[in-house]
Amino acid sequence: MANPYRELLTTPGVMGLVIASSIARLPQAMIGIGIITMLVQQTGLYWLAGSVAGTFTLANALIGPQISKLVDQRGQSRVLPFVTAFSIGMLLALIMAVYVRAPTLLLFVLAALAGTMPSMPAMIRARWTQLFRGKPQLHTAFSLDTVLTELAFIIGPPLAIGLSTSYFAEAGPLVAVVLLVIGVTAFLLQRQTEPKVVVGSRRNASSTLLIPGVRTIVLALLAMGVIGGSIDVAVVAFANTQGWPTSASFILAAYALGSMIAGLTFGALRVALPIERQFFIGVLVTAVTAVLPIFSPNVYILAGMLFVAGMSFAPTMVIVMNLGTIIVPPSRITEGLTWMTTGISIGVALGGVLSGLIIDVYGARAGFGVAIGAGLVMVVVVLLGLRTLRATSATCAEPTFQ
Repeated sequence: MANPYRELLTTPGVMGLVIASSIARLPQAMIGIGIITMLVQQTGLYWLAGSVAGTFTLANALIGPQISKLVDQRGQSRVLPFVTAFSIGMLLALIMAVYVRAPTLLLFVLAALAGTMPSMPAMIRARWTQLFRGKPQLHTAFSLDTVLTELAFIIGPPLAIGLSTSYFAEAGPLVAVVLLVIGVTAFLLQRQTEPKVVVGSRRNASSTLLIPGVRTIVLALLAMGVIGGSIDVAVVAFANTQGWPTSASFILAAYALGSMIAGLTFGALRVALPIERQFFIGVLVTAVTAVLPIFSPNVYILAGMLFVAGMSFAPTMVIVMNLGTIIVPPSRITEGLTWMTTGISIGVALGGVLSGLIIDVYGARAGFGVAIGAGLVMVVVVLLGLRTLRATSATCAEPTFQ
């Protein structure tokens, strides 16, 4: 039996893309937590650290789709150098402002301006789509991409925290900036895989959110993000109540490991079901397994429950990205993929806030209830939008390149 990953990696240009993209996606896993750690180390104020990092994340979520729209219109090599350079300048200014104890308002302004950092996951997925649109390799490529993203978020945050706590407060964000420079430069040097600008893309002034089915996907991913964000906070709280705070690290690692194993396995399969039905099954399994953690009596059982729950995450994300490449026109693919990333990012932040509020009032175990509620919302959203998704995916046209 042919190995789909070997076939994928031997495609011309793919190995360079995998290596460059692995570096380019690390900074987005490091900068948020790096800002938090830097500010806590320098000021001791958790509210300030969380608020400044939240400002960066929110600005990035809102500005990212607009940058991606510009990329669709002008091309990656024309847009990314300028917006990345501006974002790097603002990040360096933020680091310097923290170092010199600048006024608090300036920190928020610089964090918002640094949010112009482009969505590298969307840029990477746009290249996979360019290479394999309409081919079975796209399924495998998105599976590998999802696993590499999981790895970035396993490696990135501990690296940023470790640098800032072991050397000096600004070390984590500084290394993230260096990796951003190296990663984006290496990424742009992979000219063979750069998506072509599609004819007619410059006439598309409206948002891809107006495309039928895209709102369903973004709202479903927002709910999916709430599941992940609430579980992160609830696990930390649960580990504290069990008298073993450090166990949160291996519990969350089990969650990510389940997702990675399932993602790699799913990438080697060829599923015959219609993509909309795959999507519904994926969100249904994600919602059902989100119930498991609340029944855990101790950290060991919780790790096992989350390993099982995590197994639905990567496959569902792969299905979503495949569905997105079908219903979003080629001329707007980067913007569409960025809105999907934005949906899950906002969901993660919202899930953390909601879970924290619930835990403060009702205790650690109640925090897992947020994930259960989000799972129900996700299933309802997809059920309501399933007919639209089916109709849209059945009537999509092929791209025209210039």
